Amino acid sequence: MTASPASSPRVRDGDPPPTGRTRHTTGPVPGGGHHDGRDGRGRRSDGLPPPRAALTAGTWKEIAHLLLNLPVDLAGFVFVSVWIYSGALLSVTVVGLPVLALGLIGCRGLGRLERARARRLLDVRIDEPTPIRRRAYGGFLPWLWATLKDPVGWRTALYFFVRLPWGAATFAVALAALFVAWPVLPWLARGLTLADRAMVRGLLSPSDELERRIAELESDRRTVTDTASADLRRIERDLHDGAQARLVALAMGLGLAKEKLPADPETAAKMVDEAHGEVKLALAELRDLARGIHPAILTDRGLGPALSNLAARCTVPTTITTDLPTRPAPAIEGIAYFTVSELLQNISKHSHATHATVDLWRTDDRLLIQITDNGHGGATTEGGTGLSGLTERLDSVDGLLLLDSPTGGPTTITAELPWR
Repeated sequence: MTASPASSPRVRDGDPPPTGRTRHTTGPVPGGGHHDGRDGRGRRSDGLPPPRAALTAGTWKEIAHLLLNLPVDLAGFVFVSVWIYSGALLSVTVVGLPVLALGLIGCRGLGRLERARARRLLDVRIDEPTPIRRRAYGGFLPWLWATLKDPVGWRTALYFFVRLPWGAATFAVALAALFVAWPVLPWLARGLTLADRAMVRGLLSPSDELERRIAELESDRRTVTDTASADLRRIERDLHDGAQARLVALAMGLGLAKEKLPADPETAAKMVDEAHGEVKLALAELRDLARGIHPAILTDRGLGPALSNLAARCTVPTTITTDLPTRPAPAIEGIAYFTVSELLQNISKHSHATHATVDLWRTDDRLLIQITDNGHGGATTEGGTGLSGLTERLDSVDGLLLLDSPTGGPTTITAELPWR
C-alpha cells in the first residue's frame, strides 16, 4: 500500500526531513487572520526589548539642577550684593566689620545648601569645611578677625557673584531644549552640568590642604580621647575585678587567722599559708596589668627585646626580626608594641596558624612593621572588628594599616608609623 498525498508529506532530495515542529510566522496566514508573533507558550518571539523611559533618572536630576540654577543663583546674588554694599558703606564705622563677618557666615550657610544641592542632584561629594567656632579663638575680636580672613566665605561669595549670568543662561537653554530639542537634551544637560560640577568643586570645596589637615586632626583627637577613656575604663575594671577583690579577700583571711591564732595555731598557720598564695596571685595580676599599661622591658631595653618577650608568651610560634639602628619616640614605641601584641592575639585566637613572623625596620622617617601568618586568612577591617579599631588608633598618629588576607591565607598585615 501507498500513502495518499494528503496523508504523507512529499520529501524532495536535499530537503530537511520533517521534524514534527510547527513554524510560526508573522503576517497573514492561510485561512485568513493575522499571526500575533507569539509562540505556542504565549511568549513573544519578535525579539523587541521591553519599553523603557526615554530619559534616565540621572538625566532628570541634571535637568532639575539646571532649572533651579536661576532662582538659586538670583537669591545668592542678591544676598551677596546687598551684603557687600551695606558692609562697604558701614566699613568706615565700627559696625561695618561685624556686618562683613555676619555676611561671611551667611555665605557659608549658602555654600552648605549649594553643596547639598550638588550632592543630591549632581552626585558630587564635597567635604564640609571646618566651622568657625568663637570659643576656639578666645574672645570676640580674635573670632572677628578669623572670620574676616575666612577663605571659605569669600570664595562662596565669589561663587554666587559670578553665577547669575550662568544660571540665567542654563535655565533658558534647558527650558527651551525641554520643548524643542528634547532628543539632544541628555547630552546638553550633561555638558552644562559638567561646568556646574567644576564650579562647585573649585569654589565650594574646603580651602586647601591645611583645611583638610585640620579636619583630620580633629578626627584624630576624638579617636585618641576615646581610646584613652577606654583604656582607663579597662584598667579600672581589671583592678576592681582582679587585684582589688583578691586583696580584700586576703585582708579578711588574715583577720580570721589573727582571731584563731591564740586558740587554734595550726588552723591559723594554714590560713596564713593560703593568704601567702593569694599575695603571689595578686602580685602576678598587678604585674600583668602593669605590662598592659606599659611594660618595663619596653622602657628599659626597647622594641626588640620587648617583642621577643611578647612572642615567647604567644601560643603560635613566632619569629621576631628587628632592624632598628636607633630607638623611635617613646610614644611610637608604645603604639608599635601594643599593635604587635593585639595582632599576635588575633593570630592566636582566629587564624589557626602554625607559625608567624614579625619584621620591624626603618625607612626614611617611618617605622614599618610587617606581620605574616600561615593561617586560613579571611581577615577584614569591616564590621567593627579589632582591626578597625587598630586602624583608627594608627591613623590618629598619622600611621597606616594595610591588610592582605585572601581566603585560604596567608595573611600579611603591614603597619606604618612615623619615627618621631
